[in-house]
Amino acid sequence: MLLKDKVVIVSGIGPGLGVKLAVEAAREGARAVVAAARTPEKLDDAQARIQALGGPTEVLKQRCDITDRAQCERLAAETVARYGRIDALINSAYFHGDMDDISTADLEAWRPVFDTNLYGTLKLTQAVIPQMQRQKAGAIVMINTMAVRLIPPLGEAAYATSKAALAQASKWLAKELGPHGVRVNSVHMGWMWGAPVAGYVAWQAQQRKVSEEQIKAKIAAGIPLGRIPTDDECARAALFLASDYASAVTGAALDVNGGAYMP
Repeated sequence: MLLKDKVVIVSGIGPGLGVKLAVEAAREGARAVVAAARTPEKLDDAQARIQALGGPTEVLKQRCDITDRAQCERLAAETVARYGRIDALINSAYFHGDMDDISTADLEAWRPVFDTNLYGTLKLTQAVIPQMQRQKAGAIVMINTMAVRLIPPLGEAAYATSKAALAQASKWLAKELGPHGVRVNSVHMGWMWGAPVAGYVAWQAQQRKVSEEQIKAKIAAGIPLGRIPTDDECARAALFLASDYASAVTGAALDVNGGAYMP
């Protein structure tokens, strides 16, 4: 089991990748999954899915808005109070914001995007760093996006720019924290079949007056694997970087997109 006996925090628990990260961490033997989200119902759903596995993983549900430093520090403190350590932080919380282009964007509308995707993620990261430094061990995984690698056909300028800044910040953190035994890596996700993409496909099918299968086929045609990866398998790739199998990996960026982007 990749995460046997580890205490793992997952932010951004929701119907897509967030809850899958929590469930897969439990499936991989985590001692505890600390599930963080702003919405209690999403936390309840994550707990129910983990308990349905029938394993020994404990679930600590934490309401947390990562843009609020005090809430981030409370989450870290309560994790340490309960379990004595923090082995991994998976930064999955994000805010997409408007579909926009830089040339015409309302730049004031970018502020909440950056507040969550960059500043909020870094606030939560800063909250766990002292404990990881005390342990002289820990793994931080930033969930990033293929939109940083490829300019998508639909405007995602604010989202992609905020995530590009996070990608650069992750490299700085890897350099700063390496001497303390703390690793920092990024995972650039592409298309992932799950609730968010299923909703997008349904919307596109309605707009274009074609079947959902046609929309899926068009997306899959641009992916060398010939299919849209599931959010379950994308979650497992991210959790590899949180595991001891990646003990020599830091400052890296892993592309998880079925080959849709190849550097």
